[in-house]
Amino acid sequence: MNISRVLVTGASGQLAASIVRVFSDRDVTAHTHATLDVTDGAAVHREIGNARPDLIVNCAAFNQVDDAEHSATQAFAVNAFAVRSLARAAESCGAALVHYGSDFVFDGTATQPYDEAAAPGPRSVYASSKLVGEWLALEAPRAYVLRVESLFGSPADWTGRRGTLDGIVAGLEAGREVTVFTDRTVSPSYIGDVAAATRHLVDADAAPGTYHCVNSGYGTWREVALEVARILGVTPRLKLVTMDEVLLPAARPRFCALSNRKLAAAGFAMPPWQDAVQRWLRARGRPAA
Repeated sequence: MNISRVLVTGASGQLAASIVRVFSDRDVTAHTHATLDVTDGAAVHREIGNARPDLIVNCAAFNQVDDAEHSATQAFAVNAFAVRSLARAAESCGAALVHYGSDFVFDGTATQPYDEAAAPGPRSVYASSKLVGEWLALEAPRAYVLRVESLFGSPADWTGRRGTLDGIVAGLEAGREVTVFTDRTVSPSYIGDVAAATRHLVDADAAPGTYHCVNSGYGTWREVALEVARILGVTPRLKLVTMDEVLLPAARPRFCALSNRKLAAAGFAMPPWQDAVQRWLRARGRPAA
């Protein structure tokens, strides 16, 4: 795919920052909420009509999982209906669209990693809004829905919203007690690898559709925390809990590991999450043990 101009939404987030870097050899327009409110359909069509991008990468999202339970209108406005506006604008100017989905679209009852053909079963408002967003993104003629999970990779001086793994690292580095689930299984996704996979799919003119874009392998949050502590060379102070012991407004899928075999078949093999964590810690200036 010949890409000269790239438009990125949600540019204040850590994933968008990696997307901007990986496309730095192109003409990139990066919009934060302040410069483009994706829930304003008229503004979206006007801006994309003026910019005429070859590629739109949507990193805007309402990610407050528990808040979505009492803010359903806002969650659907950002995670679903804004995506419809982007898809229609992409079609009108002939652009490809990349949109990021979520492991939360599954019910978490599986025992093996979900592949793209698995039937969704959202269990929360957030999960439902993300699933509808995936469907609406795929209405664009050339759309890539990349499901990511447990994103991590912020720099040490990052002041924005952090993911669960970022919080675990911060706690371990500070010597604090870190609360982790023993029975929630995840496939963490390093933002640098997600950005590289995004670039590969569009450059390779891969078949449009849904791809699971997570690092290879999976583990419980306890196993992830122990591996992080090993890499850091610290003795972890872990408070081990089960999902049944923690009352959260929104239900979480218990087993939400994803299979990235389809992405590998498209020519991009995601490294193991352990390797990704080590590269991230090295990049942010923390020498691994």
